[in-house]
Amino acid sequence: MEFPDLGKHCSEKTCKQLDFLPLKCDACTQDFCKDHFTYAAHKCPLAFKKDVHVPVCPLCDTPIPVKKGEVADVVVSEHMDGDCKSHPGKKTDKIFTFRCSKEGCRRKEMLRLTCEQCRSSFCIRHRHPQDHSCQRGSRPIGPAG
Repeated sequence: MEFPDLGKHCSEKTCKQLDFLPLKCDACTQDFCKDHFTYAAHKCPLAFKKDVHVPVCPLCDTPIPVKKGEVADVVVSEHMDGDCKSHPGKKTDKIFTFRCSKEGCRRKEMLRLTCEQCRSSFCIRHRHPQDHSCQRGSRPIGPAG
């Protein structure tokens, strides 16, 4: 017992372990060991002040404000029924919108791939001038021309 004042005892009633690196609860300001420092482990009576979770709508990924005393599931459900911007039955924007200009090709791309010579939009297979029988007469290939 060279250092009798070193460390603190865990504030949990069933533990009282002497801990040399105690953790202080930021809600109730009591000292706890590593096993009891979480709000749930020591049943913190003031956890509601610090442990705040904001529910997020699963459809539109928007945080939904919940007032004190309201049930989060009910509030999110009301949002989904009324205010939600993303309804499951609503049409969504198409991702693949740029259709290939090559005859016979029906592929679509997410990004516009434009030929520098003929200025037409093509798929990844036909993006090079030699792949889509480009009419080269309008513009030179490089800066040197």
